[in-house]
This record gives sequence, C-alpha cells and structure tokens, in this order.
Amino acid sequence: MCGFLTFFSKEVIDKEKIDALNEIKETMKYRGPDSSKYFAGENIYMGFNRLSIIDFNSGSQPMTYHNNNYTIVFNGEIYNYKELRESLIQLGYDFNTNSEAEVLLACYCHYGSSFVKLLRGMFAFVIWNGVTQSIFGARDTFGIKPFYYLEKEEGLYCSSEVKCLKLCLEKTDINFKGLHNYFTFQYVPEPETIFCRINILPPGHTIKKSLNGNIEIEKYASIILNPSAGNEDIKIKNIVNALMDSVETHMVSDAPVATFLSGGIDSTIIASLAREINPDIKSFTVGFEREGYSEIDLAKETADALEIENINKTITIEEFINELPNIVSYMDVPLADPSAIPLYFISKEASNHVKVALSGEGSDELFGGYNIYNEPNSLQMFNYIPNFIKNILLSLSRIMPEGIKGKSFIERGVTPLEQRFIGNAKVFKEKEKIKLIHNYDPSYNFIDITAPLYKEVSHLDEVSKMQYIDLNTWLRGDILAKADKMSMANSLEVRVPFLDYKVLKAASILGVDDKVKNNTTKYLLRQAFKEKIPPSAVNRKKLGFPVPIRLWLKNEMYTWARDIINTKCPEEYINKAFALELLEKHRKGYVDYSRRIWSILIFILWYEIHSENDVRAYIPEPVHNHELPMAIKALI
Repeated sequence: MCGFLTFFSKEVIDKEKIDALNEIKETMKYRGPDSSKYFAGENIYMGFNRLSIIDFNSGSQPMTYHNNNYTIVFNGEIYNYKELRESLIQLGYDFNTNSEAEVLLACYCHYGSSFVKLLRGMFAFVIWNGVTQSIFGARDTFGIKPFYYLEKEEGLYCSSEVKCLKLCLEKTDINFKGLHNYFTFQYVPEPETIFCRINILPPGHTIKKSLNGNIEIEKYASIILNPSAGNEDIKIKNIVNALMDSVETHMVSDAPVATFLSGGIDSTIIASLAREINPDIKSFTVGFEREGYSEIDLAKETADALEIENINKTITIEEFINELPNIVSYMDVPLADPSAIPLYFISKEASNHVKVALSGEGSDELFGGYNIYNEPNSLQMFNYIPNFIKNILLSLSRIMPEGIKGKSFIERGVTPLEQRFIGNAKVFKEKEKIKLIHNYDPSYNFIDITAPLYKEVSHLDEVSKMQYIDLNTWLRGDILAKADKMSMANSLEVRVPFLDYKVLKAASILGVDDKVKNNTTKYLLRQAFKEKIPPSAVNRKKLGFPVPIRLWLKNEMYTWARDIINTKCPEEYINKAFALELLEKHRKGYVDYSRRIWSILIFILWYEIHSENDVRAYIPEPVHNHELPMAIKALI
C-alpha cells in the first residue's frame, strides 16, 4: 500500500508550492515508509510514499512512461497485472520493470481510459497525460482503496487521505449534513466527507480533468446482485473455485504474506486456503482481557487444527486508552466503529513480522453473514396485520420507555424496510439527534442516502435489498475505511480475497435460502467449506473482534469518558448536557447507550485533533514509537 498527493494547477507551480506540498505529503509517510518521491511539471505535482510489495528495486513511483509523456501514482494491487503485461508484450510493448504501475501506464496508452474495466484488484490512481495536459484517475469497484479530491479555483487536488486536502485549504468548515449523517451511520456516507468541499470518488468511478475543463466523474462498474434458483451443488462448486482462485491470486507478493485469524468462519476459510499454498503461513489474533471478548482461544484452536503458527496479543484497557488518540488521528475522519481498535492492534503486531496480511472483509455482505439479515423472517407475522392496526402498534411503541422488551420488535415490525434499515449501524434516532446536535436541521434526512439504492433494487427480495444497502454504504464507509486506515497506520498492506470479481460472481446469484436458512447466516458458504475447515468453525456465530466498551463505559472508562465530554466537547456542535445524561443512564444500567456514547467520544477526540490546520500537527511519530504526537498529548 501507499499514499499519494497530486495537484493539477491552472497556473505554473512554483518551488514554494512544491515544498509546501512535499511537507503535506509527509503527514502520511506511514502509508509508504520505504521511499518518498515526487514529480513536478509546469502544471502538475505528484507526490508518493511507497510501501514496497511488488518489484522492490525498479517499481519506484511516481513512474514515468513513453518519453516522460505519462506519469502515474498508484495505491493498491492489480492481481492480473502479469496477464495484462503479457498481452501488451504480444502487442509490441516493451517493459523496463516488473511493476504494476508500468503495466497500468501501458494499458492507458493502448486502451485509453476504458482499460480500468480490465483490472482485477484494489486500486486508486492518478495518471498525468503530458500530451493532452490532463489527468485521469480511478477507484476500484468495491472501494477498497480511498480516493479523496478537492477542487479549488487554483486547481484540483487528489489524495489518499483527507488530512492532506484539509491542509490545502485556508479554512475548513464542518459539513453539517455530514455531521448529521455521522450520528446516524457512525461514519459519513460517501461521496461526502466530514469537511465541506472535500469529497471521495465513489467506487467504480473515474475522474478526468483537462487544463481548462471541468471535472468529469463517470461510473465504469457497479455491484449487481441477481439472486436466482439453481442447483445447490453447482453453486457450492462455484463458491469454492472462486475463493480458491482468489486466495491464490491475493498471495502473489515479493514480500511475506500472513493472515488475520479470528474465531469466525470467514478468516478460517482464508487461512485454510492460504495454508494449502503456503504451509508456513503465520496467523495473527487479538483479544481483550474481559471474559467473552477474546477470540484468542478459538483462533488458537483453529490454528492448531490447520497446523499453522498463531501469534496473538491480549489488549489491556491501559493500552486501549493510551493508543486511542493515536488511532483517531490515523483514522483521519470520525468513524465510531469500536472494532477499529483491535484492527489497529492486530495490524501493529502483524507489521512486526510481515508486510502483507489477508483478511475476511466483505464475506458478510456478499454471503449474508449479518444476523440482522434474518430479520425479514422474524418479522413475517407483521405482513398479515392490517395497516390501521400497524399504526396503532407504532403509536404504542413510541410511548413505551427505552429498554422495555418488545418495543424494538414492534417498531421494526410496523416500519417498512426502506425506512428502518439503513445499513448495519443506526446509532441515534432522529428524536435523539434533535437533543444532541446544536442547530439540528430536519432537512438532512438519512433516508436520502439509502432511497436511491433501494430504488435500484426494488425488484429484489428483502435480504438482497439489505445486502445491497450494506455493500454501498456500510462496507465502503466503515468496514473498508477502517481496514485501510488502521493497517496503513502500521505500514501493513491488508488484502481482502472475498472482495474479488470472481467471488462476487459466485455470490451474486445466491437466493435467500442460500444465505439465511434455519436461523443460520452464510448458509451456503458454510456448506461449501464444511469439509475443508475445522468442524468447530463451520457453525460458529459471528464475533468479529468484539470490544467491551459497553462494560468499560460503566466502570473502568466512565471517569475518562465523563472528563473528555466535560472538558473537550465542542459545544457549537454537541449538546454536552445530553451527552453526559446518556453516559449517566448507561452507567446506571437503564439502557445500553454504549454505541451512542462512543460515537460522541470519537467525534470529540477527532475534532480536538483535527481542529488545527498546522502541518506540523500531522507529522506522525515513527510507527513503532508509542510516544503520542504533540497535537494530541493533551487529550490523555
């Protein structure tokens, strides 16, 4: 993995501007500690920090091609680059390196911008065309790699991280719509970010701009679900073949490759298939000291059954609190998923041994792995209740106190899917956001995010609709964002074999019973690998690096959380009194408010860290130095 910063200017770029951009580029040095270089022309600057994975010696970037007419900065991996390279050689192209970047440049020269449809992998890149004085960029279909951009009067900036673009603005304003959505989703849904003017290129899209032209953003690929009937054995065969091929492809590297291993089926499948290719592969696991919040024993049991080494770490609450400001700083944007913390620690441990790790992200969204996908079945009884009775039940549920058994069940049962399901996280209800957010604006409706997506899949069953929402919101806005940021914070490349076009093809045709059946999630995926993985993992329920914040916010972290809210809360945005009220209610055990409180705490920490607009505040400490950056020491 790597990090890039580019600037396409209408005016000639002077040395002072280049020096400033180089300094900003260094704020994400951890994304690529192996080398840091830049290319500059009259109207173009391209900076790059490289983590060397393929072609250590000659794959340096920015890379120029064809008499310096074309230059690229590229973050990611192209898993079919060798096949593309061979086809280009047959067409008469010569290559000076074994790198993916040179193949991308040659593809661009031969096929033009349409070459992105040929790519198998995870990527975000920018190509400078010196002949036409234009730039062309793209992001992969799933959104595995980030691509942020900022347009100003002076030109177009593109980057792997938000903080770089923020530092290119004289003043940064909080995106109020993004703030409202953050407290609903626990992240800011794409293509917006928490900052006004800074956006993210949607997955499966390209971006183009000529010297005097406007930005052109176009879709070149999308995720399509087409559930259909078919022979179960054939579907199973397709799943197995697709995943075997994907894991083998994702293990191609000039650097050592390891695998994350939790107690669940997804990472077990990846580890099992990876072991067939490399019997000496290492696996990594983390857990917490709290009983019920550690998968270490389960992972060790799986590793022993697979006969692979397992390296594990138990995270103490002291480590958790001490590293949290660092984690929030590296996250770059407010993202309140507690599992980002164990992901940071497992990446940190793995980076002491390898440069590349395989992970199981994407399986739940593709194969129906979330327990909430069982909801349409559990709520079937409401399909037979007349609407006027549903309205009465809804009114009754609204006056029931929070935490009363049955309240949530009734509310969900009488609310249409399109209004109740917005993805795997729905943190604050609107009536709570009115109390929480100063200057609350009811026009910022979270349903506006999901309504267009529901329209695209109006013909599908409810489980497939839920998957489609998650694939286009939760997966890219939360799961993949935290995986990229937490692994890159530790200079580790994380690869996700489930998010591959061949696996998507096998998963996209699965029907409801292939995904959720007999109260079991990922039914056909489990059937496909029940003979290939340890029996204990086949029907194990999803855990996914659980974090004991519910318990900690009642006890060990209560005083810390109260002090953070009392002393650091930005009251121009957040109602401090309401935040403290939630914390007190949670401590007394009335209702589990931990996710709501956590989203508030993460926003407060993020705002405190990122409210400065000084490049020096973002120069990271060395990855393995636990001394916190100066800008965030005050938070502890």
